[in-house]
Amino acid sequence: MSSDSKFSGSKILLVEDEETLASGLEYNLTEEGYAVTWAEDGKKALELFQAQGFDMIILDIMLPYIGGFELARKIREESPHMPILMLTARTKVKDRVKGLEIGADDYLTKPFHLEELLARIRVILRRKQWYQSSSETVPVYCFGNNEVNFKNLSCRAGKKQIRLTYQEAMVLKYLIDHKGKIVSRKELLEKVWDMSPEVETRTVDNFIMRLRKYFEPDSSDPVYFKSIRGAGYMFVNNY
Repeated sequence: MSSDSKFSGSKILLVEDEETLASGLEYNLTEEGYAVTWAEDGKKALELFQAQGFDMIILDIMLPYIGGFELARKIREESPHMPILMLTARTKVKDRVKGLEIGADDYLTKPFHLEELLARIRVILRRKQWYQSSSETVPVYCFGNNEVNFKNLSCRAGKKQIRLTYQEAMVLKYLIDHKGKIVSRKELLEKVWDMSPEVETRTVDNFIMRLRKYFEPDSSDPVYFKSIRGAGYMFVNNY
C-alpha cells in the first residue's frame, strides 16, 4: 500500500504513550509513505513540535506531563493552521465536542481500524491543501467594516483586532465560498471537519455565535450570518 502520492513524505508527529499502539502506527504510517516522528508524552511532543516542522499531528488525549487537550491549545497558539487528529478511548459526545472546540480537526475513538485512520489522514491533508490554496487565491476578504486575513488568521472588526482559530477560519471560509446559499449544520460538520452529524450540531451553532460576536454590528440581529429556520445558515454580504 502507499499513501496518496500528493501527500507522500508528509511529516506526521505521532503523540501516543501506549508503546505497542505507537510502534504499530509508526510502522504502518511509514509503510504508507509518511515520515513519522513518535513522542511518548506531551512534554516531548511539544519539544519536537517547536524544534521541527510537521504537516500534521496525531494526538492521544491521555498523556503524561501535558495532556492532549492542553497540548492542542499550546500548538494552536504557536501554529494556528496545524492539522490535529485526536485519538482517545473516550466515547462521550462532550469529549468529542471539546476536542473540536479547542481546535482538533478530527477525532477518532479507540479501537479503530487502520484503514479508517488512513482515510482520516488523507482527508485532513486534502482539507489543509484546500484551505491553503483557497487562501492564496483570496488571502484577504472584506465585508462591512470587517477585514479577514485567511493566511495569518488576523482580522479587523471595526476598531477591534481579532485572531481567529483555524476552525473558525475554515467555517468562515466555507460560508464565504458559499455566499448567498443555505449551508446546513450537517454540511458544515461533514465538509469543514469531515465529522459525522452524530456529533452535536450545537457545536456548529457555537461557532456561528462566535463569528457573529466578532463581526456583526449587533450579534442579536445578524446581517451577515443569517439563520434559516429549519435549514441552517447563510452568509450575506450586501452591506
